[in-house]
Amino acid sequence: MARVVVTGAAGYLASWVVKLLLEQGHTVHGTVRSLKDSRKLAHLQRLSEVHPGQLALFEADLLSAQGFEAAMQDCSVVLHTASPYKLGPSADPERELIAPAMNGTRHVLEAVNHTASVQRVVITSSIVAMYGDSDELQSRPRQVLNETDVNTTSTVQSNPYALSKTRAEALAWDMQAQQKRWSLVSVHPGAIFGPSLSQRDDATSVQLLRQFLDGSFSQGVPRLWLGTVDVRDVAQAHVRAALQPTASGRYIVVGETLRLLEIAQRLRQSHPALGAKLPTKEVPKWLMWLIAPMAGMTRSYVQHNVGRPLQFNTARSQAELAVTYRPAAVTLSEHVLQLVADGLAPA
Repeated sequence: MARVVVTGAAGYLASWVVKLLLEQGHTVHGTVRSLKDSRKLAHLQRLSEVHPGQLALFEADLLSAQGFEAAMQDCSVVLHTASPYKLGPSADPERELIAPAMNGTRHVLEAVNHTASVQRVVITSSIVAMYGDSDELQSRPRQVLNETDVNTTSTVQSNPYALSKTRAEALAWDMQAQQKRWSLVSVHPGAIFGPSLSQRDDATSVQLLRQFLDGSFSQGVPRLWLGTVDVRDVAQAHVRAALQPTASGRYIVVGETLRLLEIAQRLRQSHPALGAKLPTKEVPKWLMWLIAPMAGMTRSYVQHNVGRPLQFNTARSQAELAVTYRPAAVTLSEHVLQLVADGLAPA
């Protein structure tokens, strides 16, 4: 059995990674921002009770180099899932998003360099580290994104989150290339949905799903495509990337590509009572462009993404990591049930 570090262990995705590792009998060293926040750690405490002696938590913050080396002692694998994310506009994206992502990756990998037992590192990146806008793929057959693609167009002004993921991944590959001991794998999920192990409501997908459920989109949605994936499938991809010696390079992890309206249709099928609050039409692009600032979008984003289909090549994750993707309808339905059960969405 392996001894594995999971950074940001209390997070939406990381919690499922921890759960899978524990169920397989591995020992997990999870890093969390604060050991004093019992509310955010309650679900990890429950996992520890089910798997006694297998889970240890360590205090470590992305903004500080302290704590990571202690967590890595005697561990052979590090899964770096922790990353900053800010919902809505940022007054200082360089300070709030880009610098923490870069410094966090640097701090974790510097600790790896100082820990002789570590042989494999897996980082959680994103499909947005591979492209900036959907129209970049329009000249390709079926507009397919591949693992060889790199985002070269996002900027601090246009999409600072995508830029933070792109730069953090590039830094990780640069640091890996400077040594010979540990190998690196990067996992690139799309928009992650599915039931959470905690009652936290700050995950991006939770916010989006709640907007569907509370009627925010009832008047219509833009014609936008999302690469969607179940959180449990992303966790499985991480675990296999960490423990499978032949895993290498970058993996796109996307189950289905859906328009926002198709997400609404699947929600309506599984939860008919939500029908009145869910959108039934798409807003014309010209109108979306006009109202973009009021909808929290830039007009440049509307121009380059609305009405621009895209697909994702997931052949490597299916063949090499043996990921079998759940249908989006199942993922969305179970996510809604969890939100309702935890009081995060109306019954």
